[in-house]
Amino acid sequence: MNDKSLNLRRIDTRTDDAREALAKLRKQLSPTGDVVSDAGRELTKKVFGEPLTPQQVVERICRDVRDQGLEAVLDYSRRIDRAEQTAETIRVSASELAEAHANAPSNLLEAVRRVRDNILKFQTAILHKDVQIDAPGEGFLRQRYVPLRRVGLCVPGGAAAYPSTVLMTAVPAQAAGVKQLAVIAPPTDFGGNNPVILATCHELGIEEVYRIGGAQGVAALAYGCGETIPAVDKIVGPGNLFVALAKQFVFGQVDIDSIAGPSEVVVIADDSTNAEYTAADLIAQAEHSPGSGIVISWSEQLLDDTLAALNRQLTRLERGDLARRCLEDFGAMILVRDQAEATRMANEIASEHLHIATENAEEMLADIPNAGATFLGPYSPVAVGDYAAGPSHVLPTGGTARFASGLSANDFLRSSSVLHFSRKGLASLADDVRTLADVEGLTAHRASVDVRLDGK
Repeated sequence: MNDKSLNLRRIDTRTDDAREALAKLRKQLSPTGDVVSDAGRELTKKVFGEPLTPQQVVERICRDVRDQGLEAVLDYSRRIDRAEQTAETIRVSASELAEAHANAPSNLLEAVRRVRDNILKFQTAILHKDVQIDAPGEGFLRQRYVPLRRVGLCVPGGAAAYPSTVLMTAVPAQAAGVKQLAVIAPPTDFGGNNPVILATCHELGIEEVYRIGGAQGVAALAYGCGETIPAVDKIVGPGNLFVALAKQFVFGQVDIDSIAGPSEVVVIADDSTNAEYTAADLIAQAEHSPGSGIVISWSEQLLDDTLAALNRQLTRLERGDLARRCLEDFGAMILVRDQAEATRMANEIASEHLHIATENAEEMLADIPNAGATFLGPYSPVAVGDYAAGPSHVLPTGGTARFASGLSANDFLRSSSVLHFSRKGLASLADDVRTLADVEGLTAHRASVDVRLDGK
């Protein structure tokens, strides 16, 4: 392990232009930041014969899949993922799913079941229910919610296997009543070939798993590939920059959850905060690589103690070197003047994960609405939300928590209104309809009411 001291950027709002520094940092991690490894850039040149931007890569792949279907998907799987697949092998067979489940460790399956139950309990509790009110006369107005027919779930599989993502996307959809779920995971040892991923899918009753990832996987779900991969109505789940940009490209053809960037956490700390806990929280996000970890405090001593704890912990962790590089590239320690400034800064950052680790965490929460998910107090690490608690870990990133929400069962429902009026009820609103129709010059609108009320 690297024993070099961590070179973590320090920002002092009393002397630095903190907003400018943070804006620059966050742009690096946004879908426009083009965070692509050197190996990824070399692969782009090899596949396309020229140094395309990620946006250009995604547009070309999505158009090819839209126009050529499965042929393009298989071609890109071969050239990008080095996976030789056919129409028969791209889908994981029922026997492969069953075998992975049969061979899975019992403690894993027990954990999956407990977490599934936690998610179902929470997601069912927050599920929208139909609402009906009386309309004038003997009619009614109803808002009804019906589940989507078919949903695609993106499961990453580049640097690690993520059975938690299967749980955090599939179970909310199941809570909403979605019957058809199609999982895509890249054809890698951590993705569509991973026995833990396959066992988790089988445990949850998911029968469709496809060994495809990246932009070609998103496009396959959006446009469909004949009978091999039927199109879906919505695509959810995290992924790399190419997945995020592909979801953006196909939006409108299908619905999506969000255009998510790398994982991020902001920790607000004071003198009561345990520096060891804070360091662990920052490293936990950084090990996603890329991922952003920012600590905000009005205690300079706490920041110094956290840096010391980071240096100790990074030397002991298996992914310590990876997390170190990520913290140096995308992390920050921010010294603010007081709690009020910390609150303002947290709202401006609008992070995916916000951990309020102060003595008065609940009080501060009331003033910080902008966060994908908020964790209060010393014993609520982000990891418990990532893995087991019940809310989905698919959350808005890159400052979009100002207006976006985390994935939930309600995102898999489509709402529509139902209107029923009696003749008496229609008559009670007729004059208002006539007035507005006359103002807008839509005479047929007026006539559709008059013909019912003229006594003929």
